[in-house]
Amino acid sequence: MATLIPSLNASLRRMTGGERRFAQRLVDKLEDDYTCWYDVPIGVAARHPDFVLLSPRRGVLILEVKDWKLETIERADKSQFTIHAESGLKKVVNPFEQARQYAHAVVSLLQQDPQLQQADGAYKGRLCVPFGYGVVLANITRKQYESTQLDAVIEPHRVICRDEMLENVESEDFQKRLWSMFSVQFGSTLTMPQIDRVRWHLFPEIRVQPEQMSLGDADAVDLDGRREPSQLPDLLRVMDMQQEQLARSLGEGHRVIHGVAGSGKTLILGFRCERLAPALGKPVLVLCYNAALAAKLQSVIKLKQLDDKVSVRTFHGWCYDQLRLYNVAMPPKGDQFFEQLVESVIRGVDKGQIPRAQYGAVMIDEGHDFQQEWLKLVTQMVDPETNSLLLLYDDAQSIYGGKTRRKFSFSSLGIQAQGRTTILRLNYRNTAEILGTAYEFAQEYIRPEQAEEDGVPLIQPESAGRRGLPPELRQFPTLAKEGAYLAEQFRRLNRSGRPWRDMALVYRAAFIGEEMARQLKLAKIPLQFLGGAGKKRFDPAEDSVKVMTMHSSKGLEFPVVGIPGLGYMPHRDFDIHEEAKLLYVAMTRAMDTLILTASKESPFVSRIQQVNERVAKPGDDKGIVSGILGFLRR
Repeated sequence: MATLIPSLNASLRRMTGGERRFAQRLVDKLEDDYTCWYDVPIGVAARHPDFVLLSPRRGVLILEVKDWKLETIERADKSQFTIHAESGLKKVVNPFEQARQYAHAVVSLLQQDPQLQQADGAYKGRLCVPFGYGVVLANITRKQYESTQLDAVIEPHRVICRDEMLENVESEDFQKRLWSMFSVQFGSTLTMPQIDRVRWHLFPEIRVQPEQMSLGDADAVDLDGRREPSQLPDLLRVMDMQQEQLARSLGEGHRVIHGVAGSGKTLILGFRCERLAPALGKPVLVLCYNAALAAKLQSVIKLKQLDDKVSVRTFHGWCYDQLRLYNVAMPPKGDQFFEQLVESVIRGVDKGQIPRAQYGAVMIDEGHDFQQEWLKLVTQMVDPETNSLLLLYDDAQSIYGGKTRRKFSFSSLGIQAQGRTTILRLNYRNTAEILGTAYEFAQEYIRPEQAEEDGVPLIQPESAGRRGLPPELRQFPTLAKEGAYLAEQFRRLNRSGRPWRDMALVYRAAFIGEEMARQLKLAKIPLQFLGGAGKKRFDPAEDSVKVMTMHSSKGLEFPVVGIPGLGYMPHRDFDIHEEAKLLYVAMTRAMDTLILTASKESPFVSRIQQVNERVAKPGDDKGIVSGILGFLRR
């Protein structure tokens, strides 16, 4: 069964009858390794072929589908058709010529990438991706096609007719019709990196790029002369197929995505903003809990040039804005300020002082940090005409509220989640070793639970299979020695080419953060200290080590993470289960390298030592990494 993007259900309203039938045949008759895109813009120029098919064994195929009946066509030649339309006779481009132009533009684009070129032989430097193009005549039989000499203007082997796409057609016969449309065929199979590069070029919306990468100085040219990067990196990151299908298939109404740490929830949020913002009359609101994540999201929105249409705020910052904008009395400053701030907004909405339905769409990142009353309040801000709400959730990362958090259903808060819930289990952020260590450590506190679709499930993460070194745990006589060691390791990584911005020190208590900042300063390492009296605003682009609390790190990721002061956890004044979840969140911020340090013994230090021994133990089929990777063999 092929993958269709967007999903068939999400595309039905836009499809003609012939497109629906053909899409169903693609899904039913093709093998699992085929991916098919319907009416998705390709290249920076955003051309819209009806279908793009991609197979690692076959290559790229561009198809145009026409619902014309025989009597619809008045005359035809190789360049254009004259058809009977509601407004009278109408001249249109020959769909075969249209598909051919799309295909050759795609070839021209892909061939500029050195890693998509033939490496040797007679065709060295030419595109290594097979390609083809053709036409689907959904309401004209092969006999009709041949009897009217349409075969003179559309090559016979490049057309599929109505009787060749019936439900009872054999899969092999249907596939042969598609295979015969390929202009060139090679014996080799495209690799996964090559598939990702093809998708990177064809679908710019799904690119995942570091913020510092600039597209403005490009020399290469995309479809229709648009600019593209001339110096392409060896590894191009794109959404995976599940993420892309989900992002493109999110339709109207309320949507809830339950996803484990590092599963790409925020990536999907950014894609959704990019698609919705230009189409909506009202602005888009993106909410999260902590300020560092809000700053990160703001940088993403700015990079996409959507900051004039998309507002990114912390929840409490948004509440403050609402009271000030609508001249509702602010609560007095004090210990209860933030709690009373929210209550004032809720009362203001109930009394009509603050209007409902202010936004064309509302998106909530890290929704597990939101209290029930907050979610109920925010849901009322969605315009009923668009009814667009996206909630991203992972209860395993809920580190606010502790034991006071209550079980609830989304429907009780006005969130219409039934039938519109998706679960993302695959973790792409962390290496298998980091994820395995983090999950093994915390699994007794975040065991997966069964839940109704309308409830909030705890989801066990699965590794995408990226491998690396096991997390390092080092013990020292003092906290200062911990900081000195981490500074030394960070400097070593920087000398090997790792930017400072790729590194973070994540701490639990203020005194630990202050000592870490002091040690980095002594080592003359640039840093942003996001805590204490000299607290700075999080700036992801600044080339400096980020020193932040575990709570502030939520939703962020760094190639290198150091966690000092492990021996001070769990604190005796805090619940051990919540402390374990907090450390789990901190550890899963690390993409490639995780360094843990301690200067005193604690239950968490002992458990991490046990976990590390299991990770490092060779030949243990029950070890953490083999367990985390077990899904790959299922």
